[in-house]
Amino acid sequence: MDRDRTSGDAQLAAIVQHSSDAIVSKDLDGVVRSWNAAAERLFGWSAEDMIGQSIRRVIPADRQDEEDAILARIRGGEIVPKFETLRLHKDGTAIPLAVTVSPIRDAQGHVVGASKIANDLREMVDLRRELRESQRQFEALAQNIPQLAWMADSKGWIYWYNQRWYDYTGTTLEQMQGWGWKAVHHPDHVDRVVERIQHAWDTGEDWEDTFPLRGTDGNFRWFLSRASALKDEDGKVVLWCGTNTDVTEQREANERIGLLMNEVNHRARNMLATVQAILRQTMRGSDSALLETVDRRIAALSANHDLLSDQNWSGVVLRDLVASQVGHVGELAHGRMALSGPDHLRLQPRPAEAVGLAIHELATNALKYGALSTPEGRVTVNWSVEGRGEDALFRMEWRERGGPRVEPPSRSGFGSVVIARNPRMTLGGTVEWNPEPDGVVWTVSAPASDVVLA
Repeated sequence: MDRDRTSGDAQLAAIVQHSSDAIVSKDLDGVVRSWNAAAERLFGWSAEDMIGQSIRRVIPADRQDEEDAILARIRGGEIVPKFETLRLHKDGTAIPLAVTVSPIRDAQGHVVGASKIANDLREMVDLRRELRESQRQFEALAQNIPQLAWMADSKGWIYWYNQRWYDYTGTTLEQMQGWGWKAVHHPDHVDRVVERIQHAWDTGEDWEDTFPLRGTDGNFRWFLSRASALKDEDGKVVLWCGTNTDVTEQREANERIGLLMNEVNHRARNMLATVQAILRQTMRGSDSALLETVDRRIAALSANHDLLSDQNWSGVVLRDLVASQVGHVGELAHGRMALSGPDHLRLQPRPAEAVGLAIHELATNALKYGALSTPEGRVTVNWSVEGRGEDALFRMEWRERGGPRVEPPSRSGFGSVVIARNPRMTLGGTVEWNPEPDGVVWTVSAPASDVVLA
């Protein structure tokens, strides 16, 4: 039996000595009786330094009353549950700890001392500090951005709004959490919004929509709203972060601009029509061919203007531009013109005007003197963007085949300006017009960034 007890005591001593937690025993006066290796590492004092000394040596002056309370409870046979406190390292540095104290009893059951287990909390305290700092930074950002902001769980249940949301809507979290936000949506839009955002919740796709929200004054303002999913390493949605940006003034400004643009476009069309009428009246009885040429050039300007104004002067699809500018050749070109290039390539407004007028002039010349003047003639128009980034090039070609031999012009007239000089200056590239034996070839090469809309 004594051998078993001795073996058990040795095992217990080994466990205590090799524990990663500081384990200390003391008598009822607070005098240290044992001090394991983890305690040496934690406090910087060796067992030789501490055994026989008061435990108060490692307790800060302003926490000495803690030791009084601990000893009083231990004498009463109580266990002191884990609590967080500070103790001193040998160098005077305060160490955050979690401490548990239990009474030690002799063979008769009398309390003769205390066993203390201390866990180092320095890493946890640092993590807490970082977390609090992150929370402060998040709160500062979330509460000071101009947008209304919110967060939802993986299923779309909204559980947090920033203060701007409450200030604008005059609501509380209890009213708004989950699907409560529907109460501040306009009845004409809420069903559409619910359907689209539910699709995002179900698929994990980013969400964007624009709709009115009711403010505290009962009036509705328009908001551009977006939400993105935060996903874990497996691609599973963890939560959603969303914002609502007030775009009311922007929408109103765009509407005013739209009205002004419509008025300007209307007046420009009327002006072109007036110029055309004046020219017809003035040139009545003059060279009919000249009148027809001028008339068609004005019509080309008008066609360009119509395409651009329909897109609020934000650019035009090149295929639509070419089709509109060869329309005057009518059925003569049917089946004999082929367009090839990206269907949705869009040109910036100024390049579109220059290219459109050039195409119109080329089509007119082809009808009078080139490939479209004979039944066998053919015309191909192709365009492309080659390369990427700053080095990308816009290329376009008009090529005629099967027409009569074309001789270089003996002089440069307005047609040369429209076909060559104007596109060259506007696009900032190179323009070539070559009257090859089989037909005219017109090519344009220019930096895509100056010509094409991204």
